[in-house]
Amino acid sequence: MNLEYLSGFGNEFASEALPGALPVGQNSPQKAPYGLYTELFSGTAFTMARSEARRTWLYRIQPSANHPAFSKLERQLAGGPLGAVTPNRLRWNPLDIPGEPTDFIDGLVGMVANAASQRPSGISVHTYRANRSMERVFFNADGELLIVPEQGRLRIATELGVLEVEPLEIVVLPRGLKFRVELLDAQARGYVAENHGAPLRLPDLGPIGSNGLANPRDFLSPVAHYEDLKQPTTLVQKFLGELWACELDHSPLNVVAWHGNNVPYKYDLRRFNTLGTVSFDHPDPSIFTVLTSPTSVHGLANLDFVIFPPRWMVAENTFRPPWFHRNLMNEYMGLIQGAYDAKAEGFLPGGASLHSCMSAHGPDGETCTKAINAELAPHKIDNTMAFMFETSQVLRPTQFALECPQLQPAYDACWASLPATFNPNRR
Repeated sequence: MNLEYLSGFGNEFASEALPGALPVGQNSPQKAPYGLYTELFSGTAFTMARSEARRTWLYRIQPSANHPAFSKLERQLAGGPLGAVTPNRLRWNPLDIPGEPTDFIDGLVGMVANAASQRPSGISVHTYRANRSMERVFFNADGELLIVPEQGRLRIATELGVLEVEPLEIVVLPRGLKFRVELLDAQARGYVAENHGAPLRLPDLGPIGSNGLANPRDFLSPVAHYEDLKQPTTLVQKFLGELWACELDHSPLNVVAWHGNNVPYKYDLRRFNTLGTVSFDHPDPSIFTVLTSPTSVHGLANLDFVIFPPRWMVAENTFRPPWFHRNLMNEYMGLIQGAYDAKAEGFLPGGASLHSCMSAHGPDGETCTKAINAELAPHKIDNTMAFMFETSQVLRPTQFALECPQLQPAYDACWASLPATFNPNRR
């Protein structure tokens, strides 16, 4: 698989599948090379600051405008409407992969959301489960997609080229990009954050300096790859939360060359440069941020994608698991592999938990007791990868998420075993 390294976000990237397919010195010449059509793919408003603008020029066999009317599909996304408001802490076991043939679109299940699809901010979170490759092509008009595989490898054919992704890697697909998800294994499962706000980018490092966390050079974009196929193809779009489709007489993945910065990309989470204390106490979990979608309030994220990877724990005289806390932000957590260091049991790969704004949470009773009594020698947390979609707006579970059998009815009990150890006569 040929990939290009992204040297940074906001820069200009270019790729061509045929020599000379990219025009030189002009974005939209009167006659593009090879008889291609010129098309602009904009991910931000035209008048955004140059540093924020996302756009890519495409040179394609057929323009995207060549399609008939879309019709609403009978089968819509699973998950249903948002359920009743609840402030309670929630946790789910992994959702089963269906027994009947199910592709990526049919296998999407809405779990939580904090905004309607037409709003220019907020996120929606889905679980995907599939046992067959897509034969259709899909694009999401409602938001950017961050896909986190937990089980099974994926081959994602996009307008701009092909990306292969496996568990412990992620892929980001810009809003409106056409793609097809093919399975490289018998079945696949994972998580999807649908970002309705500002596009994801690397967080600023501030006092950390110029190095650390996710390095820009480790993000990969595809090289141009086109399909010149004259065959019926179903094109599905998600528009204001609904699925619509039309029939084309050609493949829409027909871009021969492109240049710009509104591109899909992948990242290997194992390349994250984890930082931590070398003295005492905890740094804030923001040091584990891979990507962020900012809001107009500096430092307040629409979406932070945060990971908890293998790392050394060396802090002296310090309670080492995540501390007990209440938080302004809202945390939807998932587990890709291994165990999460704040929970002794009940949080499984493919599962999820939700801790809403000001919802008190932290390590369970067993983990807390062990940490208080542990001998504080350096040790490594290994063979694990948990993550968090963190957002400043309250996440509401869908009706499905509140009623499905995977919802654990006694999640609160994991803290019930915390003993009362206070003794005013003993310091």
